[in-house]
Amino acid sequence: MKKLSIIISSFCVMLSYAQKVSDYKYVVVPSTFESFKKENYGLTAFLTNKLKSKQYTVISENRGQWPEEANANPCRVLNANITNDSGFLRNKLILDFKDCNSKVISSEKGSTSIKEFEEGFKDALTKALVNIPVSKPVENSTFTQQVQVTTETVKSTPESSAPKSQLSKAEKFSNGKLNLQKIQIDTTQFILVDGNSSIPFATFKETTKKDVFRVKLGSGELTTGYFENGNLVIEIPKGSDEYSKEVFAPVK
Repeated sequence: MKKLSIIISSFCVMLSYAQKVSDYKYVVVPSTFESFKKENYGLTAFLTNKLKSKQYTVISENRGQWPEEANANPCRVLNANITNDSGFLRNKLILDFKDCNSKVISSEKGSTSIKEFEEGFKDALTKALVNIPVSKPVENSTFTQQVQVTTETVKSTPESSAPKSQLSKAEKFSNGKLNLQKIQIDTTQFILVDGNSSIPFATFKETTKKDVFRVKLGSGELTTGYFENGNLVIEIPKGSDEYSKEVFAPVK
């Protein structure tokens, strides 16, 4: 007796990386910066206003508050950070923008002779922002992913037989907004992928309980997923230990 098995020959994230900050629409500006833990000097609000004046949409660190477009593809979002690089006589900082893979897209330095911290850091940040262009987002096609899946016919044996669900063709699931493909990596884990995303939407790993999985979202957040009445359910973190229930139904 022969069965068709799915073999992942390669899972390659093929990105046409957006190389400029202006290719992006969304920017996360954190409420605090690592180098300014004790005193923010109003830099979060100042950077937010400056970016908005350049037509960027500033969003919070809490993904539960993100717009649908950003949530569907976190690789369309940049992460801003400010590092205190001050010397003895000058207030200096470094403004970085990183993509979803922590690749630095832009790094700009700002320096000022103004000695007062709040005024000085804001002046330095203004100078660092001089070379940041106005937002001109690229189309979705710039953020693409290719998942190569090959199939082969194998002769099943009692020892090598896997559950039918693992040997069937890649399944599709939808929540009405996103259409995702389920691809089995091995007997203990699978991924959900979206053709418009640069990384897997979610990676599932088995737990000791049947049909319950540890899930790593594309944003890096860890959560829980499970099958319920044939649907695939993911608990999406909303912040403050709150979760929303995202239900993906199988597509026939």
